[in-house]
Amino acid sequence: MIWRLAARATRLLPPELAQIAAVQALRYKIGPKPHLPELPVTVAGLKFSNPLGLAAGFDKNAACPEGALALGFGHVEVGTITPHPQPGNPRPRVFRLREDDAVINRYGFNSLGMEAVAANLARQEDTFRPVSSHRAGIIGINVGANKTSASPTQDYRVAVARLAPFADYITLNISSPNTPGLRNLQSEDNLRQLIAAGRDGLAEAGCSLPLFVKLSPDLDADAIAAIAEVAVGEKIDGLIATNTTVVRPVSLRSSNAVEGGGLSGAPLFEIATIVLAELAGHLSKIDTSSGSLENSRSNNTPPALIAAGGVASGWQAYAKILVGASLVQLYSGLALQGPNLPGSVVRELAALIKADGCHSIEQAKGQIPDAEKAIQHALHLAKTV
Repeated sequence: MIWRLAARATRLLPPELAQIAAVQALRYKIGPKPHLPELPVTVAGLKFSNPLGLAAGFDKNAACPEGALALGFGHVEVGTITPHPQPGNPRPRVFRLREDDAVINRYGFNSLGMEAVAANLARQEDTFRPVSSHRAGIIGINVGANKTSASPTQDYRVAVARLAPFADYITLNISSPNTPGLRNLQSEDNLRQLIAAGRDGLAEAGCSLPLFVKLSPDLDADAIAAIAEVAVGEKIDGLIATNTTVVRPVSLRSSNAVEGGGLSGAPLFEIATIVLAELAGHLSKIDTSSGSLENSRSNNTPPALIAAGGVASGWQAYAKILVGASLVQLYSGLALQGPNLPGSVVRELAALIKADGCHSIEQAKGQIPDAEKAIQHALHLAKTV
């Protein structure tokens, strides 16, 4: 009850101030600490206690990863972090769409910069050692390019090299709609150069970590197919689908729908799930093709899929897994519903998997590759459990 009341009080604050308050509360480990069912999953060699993660964008400067993990997340992705400090876009830059269970943000990679974040993580090194048995969960670090950078691709190399020693995995964010030109890095040649820069950064740091790439939901079919081929050919470890969208569905009712920036929350759920399904379909075809890609993985294993976009319940997380995701992330749902949400999602997800006769995330993954059918099945099942 106390956390529901706290969540309601926080929603009375302006959205950016509410986020700052939430981060500070978690920094001091103030929040519910649920007891959750076992739901382990292994992705890219990392063992997650459950598949639910906190997406990048909440803990931008690694101020509260331990507190966030205690809410019930199996992993927390901090960032996006840029090499140099930058203020981001002018305020106001975050808007609630209450009638639509949605948020629009145009933060623009506001970041204290990699040195400040490295210092934050170094202060927590006793708790946050990479893949530490003493840690409550997995920590991912999400990096991006400075807005005024003359060489955005090299920004990723620099940030990865500095921050990799504190991470369990690294995500290259090339899909925010709020940094001009950033999404151009999703094109085939640029994506190959970006992945190479990320790997160069890992080599400079002397780290061997999984490398993920975060994608836009606004990609067309040809771009999705091309990214899938590059991801397999370059042996990338994972693809996060998706970031926020610049699309404004006609169903939006809030007056804030006219604001510029990336839309997240409920209206993104179906859009992001369709992109996820298309990616999964392409990866499956590439994976089962006999050597059609010269550089395909020797073990014929495609990149893992990490689903994000519109998740605020266990059935929505389950729909993403049915389509092909190994992990699921949320952020806007936490902002809109409060700190009890992660525990609720994990409990509901475990119940749905059991009700479907499955014994693990791996067994359920990819069982319904059609996005619409997966959504319908998960929702129907949730009504019967």
